[in-house]
Amino acid sequence: MKSLSLRYGVIFFLLIIDSLDSAAVPKGSVGAGGRGVKGMRHKAGARKAGERRPVLSSAGIRAGANTVVQESPTLTAVGVGGHPLGSRKTEESESYYNNPNGAKVIDASHFESEYILGRKLAFYCKAQGVPRPHITWLKDGIELYAHPFFQVHEYKVGKDLIKSKMEIDPATQKDSGFYECQADNKYAIDKRGFRTDYTLDVY
Repeated sequence: MKSLSLRYGVIFFLLIIDSLDSAAVPKGSVGAGGRGVKGMRHKAGARKAGERRPVLSSAGIRAGANTVVQESPTLTAVGVGGHPLGSRKTEESESYYNNPNGAKVIDASHFESEYILGRKLAFYCKAQGVPRPHITWLKDGIELYAHPFFQVHEYKVGKDLIKSKMEIDPATQKDSGFYECQADNKYAIDKRGFRTDYTLDVY
């Protein structure tokens, strides 16, 4: 009688263990050799050529079970105007930025010079472009217009040339620094720089 009760107890215990194992693996999960998503049998092995690598889904994580996989979407970075980033420039932009009529400095004073205190400081610049460029003089990155002894002489030649000469007379110690001739029109901006320092007049 005791052996019969023990046998029934062992069978009941095995039934409980089997029911717990079945509850641990949800329906639709990929088990070892079982059926996965939508009844498709899971097959291990290498992916086919060109197949995207599956990404683990957080929703598919289950305790004691394998994870359900899903394909990752393909993302494409898009720039202004709907064109993919990194694409080649359009013909319109190429013709604009490489326009042969853009302003260009074609002649200028030497890039480094010295001036004598109390004497004249002068720089020369010549630019070309269509429409004719406009020339602006700068010192240390700031436009020259409020200097009490600053003067500009400009000469227009033909339809596309302009000559400009700036003078500071008399020049002082504060006039040493870095000067720039900036030529610009609607297509381009070009610059030429000059560095100058003062020296004492020795007799």
